[in-house]
Amino acid sequence: MFLPLPSDRLAQRFVRCIAGLGLFGLGICMFLASDLGVAPWDVLHLGIENKTGIPVGIVIEITGVLILLMWIPLRQRMGWGTALNAIEIGLVVLLVADHLPRTDLLLLRFSYLAVGLVSIGIGSGFYIGSGLGSGPRDGLMLGLAERGFSVSRARTALELAVLATGIALGGSVGVGTAVFTLGIGPVVQYFLPRLRLRGDVTVLATAH
Repeated sequence: MFLPLPSDRLAQRFVRCIAGLGLFGLGICMFLASDLGVAPWDVLHLGIENKTGIPVGIVIEITGVLILLMWIPLRQRMGWGTALNAIEIGLVVLLVADHLPRTDLLLLRFSYLAVGLVSIGIGSGFYIGSGLGSGPRDGLMLGLAERGFSVSRARTALELAVLATGIALGGSVGVGTAVFTLGIGPVVQYFLPRLRLRGDVTVLATAH
């Protein structure tokens, strides 16, 4: 069920993983507080919250667990970081999102987007660089890729599907959605080599 743990620096890997996921969750909170739109998966999460009344942090956790169940027919094995991802990001959003101050000032709202994107980028660098497994959503993408889809097509198809579903459910779409979609790749690419464990040889996977 679980991938074998790396043989070196386990304590440091788990600290980095937990800290990274915390920063990732904090970044999501900032996108939510901006009220300018969120990442495609979070559009879906907000749409589900809109229809059910379940807080978005809990929706993130439930969605992560359900996606892990979809790994079974795809024969994907999760790492300990995968399990932490499914729990911690949603927990951070649940505990923090409602406590960030909201404002009508566009400058501050765009600042939330900028700081949130950097927070997610740094968090991804720590989390991915810990080498403890892919996130639930990316594991789903990789499982589809192993069944004949190209990684890019699998990723695009999943992102478009969740975005369309989230919009249909009333999720929040806006400039923040574009900022995340266009910015997350370059930001993670910048931080990952700088935050990866020195000399690490584990195979890395994406974060969310």
